[in-house]
Amino acid sequence: MHRDSGARGRLVRRWSARLALVAGLAAVVILLVFAGIRSIALLGAGLAGLAVSAASLWWALTLRGIGRLLAFTLAAVAPLAVLALYAWAELLWVVLVSLALWALGVFAGGAALSGDGAPAGPPETRTAPPTRPFLIMNPRSGGGKVGRFHLKEKAEALDADVLLLDTAHQQDVVALADKAVEDGADLLGVAGGDGTQALVAAVAARHGIPFMVISAGTRNHFALDLGLDREDPSTCLDALTDGVEVRVDLGFIGERAFVNNASFGTYAAVVQSPAYRDDKVRTILQTLPDLLTHRRGPRLAVRAADTTVDGPQAVLVSNNPYRMGDLAGLGRREVLDSGALGVLGVNVDSAAQAAELLAGKHAPGLTTLTAQEVVIDADEPTIEAGVDGEALTLPTPVRCTIHPRALRVRVPRHRPGVPRTRAPMDWRRLRKLALS
Repeated sequence: MHRDSGARGRLVRRWSARLALVAGLAAVVILLVFAGIRSIALLGAGLAGLAVSAASLWWALTLRGIGRLLAFTLAAVAPLAVLALYAWAELLWVVLVSLALWALGVFAGGAALSGDGAPAGPPETRTAPPTRPFLIMNPRSGGGKVGRFHLKEKAEALDADVLLLDTAHQQDVVALADKAVEDGADLLGVAGGDGTQALVAAVAARHGIPFMVISAGTRNHFALDLGLDREDPSTCLDALTDGVEVRVDLGFIGERAFVNNASFGTYAAVVQSPAYRDDKVRTILQTLPDLLTHRRGPRLAVRAADTTVDGPQAVLVSNNPYRMGDLAGLGRREVLDSGALGVLGVNVDSAAQAAELLAGKHAPGLTTLTAQEVVIDADEPTIEAGVDGEALTLPTPVRCTIHPRALRVRVPRHRPGVPRTRAPMDWRRLRKLALS
């Protein structure tokens, strides 16, 4: 049965590759047949429109008043002008059909090459269920998911010791977790945001006991990369009775752990503004011009893996690198046990460089790399940072490290899983696959 399934999978991939090649070729042919030499002009006009829009957005973010309004207007008008040009040349339908065929080719090609993607998730190990699990739950997290899904009652029915945080007072979750381990807890778990998850995960890693994630936060990025069900957090409790263990890496910024990422620069500065929570859009538009043009905020310098990035406006250091080549996978990590930090730096000083960002990860202003240690320095004694969604102010230089496979995470044996990585588009490999 397994052999038949594998054969069918290879056949589907082969025909998907053939469809991708036919669709891609048809997209080019239809331009050449109906537009002729004008097809080059059409392509150039489209790229120019995209470049003007990207540059205009940069001006809109770095200017104020009438300049910002004009820039936003230009960003909206540029693509419309390109479409009007196509319509005037009576070639709009040609462009739309060609784009649709190209999109079909890319989609089919991604499906054909998906078998080359990395396996989803770290290796699993069957272990005995915990006998004294201790779970910390934030009743306000995720808009009240703890109460809505009756997580406390369901966990206690499974013999877990549950502590509901008092939202009216600040509580030290690290001290609470340490005390629980002293009292005999053999598993720590959290139903809350990623910031709380990271703090308790560090305690579990230090004591060498399993950690359990309950996807009751707002975004649940860590739960997503563990393959957990983010729609129904109560399913995460299945790990108490029918679970497996996976070992994942844990990032550290100084002595503080993070499970997702630490951000520096523009985003970290914006979210620390007192007005951000009340009016996000207005706060962003007011603060970005000075931040992006270095009129405000420290000038950063990043050192990682023998590479130095000077003066980036934004830096993201992640516990394992994020996907960059797959738009559908942005915000996800292919693995959680690579033993490396991901580094993403953005350095854009002009509208031309903003337009170059259309080149994706190969743009000159975009730095992507991996390292075991990253140092963020600045020309000021402290810098603002966002660590798993928590706003912090840290003394410089800031040192980020990774502890490979430091965290034992207990997850349900049956869970949705991590979406498989889409392999980068490679037309040569598609041709070989189609002819195989």
